[in-house]
Amino acid sequence: MNTNEILSRVRKIEIKTRGLSNNIFAGQYHSAFKGRGMAFSEVREYQFGDDVRDIDWNVTARFHRPYVKVFEEERELTVMLLVDVSGSLSFGSQRQEKREMVTEIAATLAFSAIQNNDKIGVLFFSDHVEKYIPPKKGRKHILYIIRELLDFKPDSSRTDISGAIETLTRMQKRRCTAFLLSDFCQQRPFSKELQVCNRKHDVVAIQVYDHRDSELPDIGLMRVRDSETGYEDYLDTSSKAVRTAYKAKWLERQANLKETFSHSGVDSISVSTAGDYVKSLMLLFKQRS
Repeated sequence: MNTNEILSRVRKIEIKTRGLSNNIFAGQYHSAFKGRGMAFSEVREYQFGDDVRDIDWNVTARFHRPYVKVFEEERELTVMLLVDVSGSLSFGSQRQEKREMVTEIAATLAFSAIQNNDKIGVLFFSDHVEKYIPPKKGRKHILYIIRELLDFKPDSSRTDISGAIETLTRMQKRRCTAFLLSDFCQQRPFSKELQVCNRKHDVVAIQVYDHRDSELPDIGLMRVRDSETGYEDYLDTSSKAVRTAYKAKWLERQANLKETFSHSGVDSISVSTAGDYVKSLMLLFKQRS
């Protein structure tokens, strides 16, 4: 893509995803992802029904009538997007590639974050950390992130989720909300690293998958290629046994993934490239509210 094409796509994604953040997710993101705690705001005169534990005794003694401390939620969060840029994300048999949907979801979350005055940063990963964008605020920063999501060229096509999670745990000193966006096609376990990270941060996993990840079409002999390793082979998709085994492998991987998230205490959703990620995000926000 040349510069004009990239800018045009950035603008289209901004219009769509900022509209979603403003009109659909308004308030839901705020209640789903809490701030760091309660911060002192002011004192006011005691009113019937106030908690006596909030009485400010120093001010009360000074003015000879009861005053209470008022607290407000310390709203500002740091949000990190951990975005898988490995080769398998470039596949798509439906309306869009997995990577394109990941970009839209990431942009929607980013606009939701800045609407709530949160900082947003990104960590691109394959089998190593490819790029780190430090958390900042503002529309200009979001547009830079979207441009990188659209045009970033990774050095490697392979995946190592555990390495990305470990990097976040080590790098991000203060507690943050982290969205892990991937198709989770890697075979190596990452449950231990995810558990450790989720104790320190609030991690949410978002899986984006294609219909053909889960099911083969009945179209006869088909050449398939692993986009991460380059390995090629032929599959006889006219064989019901082959299609059944492929489906069973997918279901087994999904069950293991679900167990990993559950064991680590991580909220998660799965979104098909043929589906509606808006509904899935709404459900996620509602579950966490």
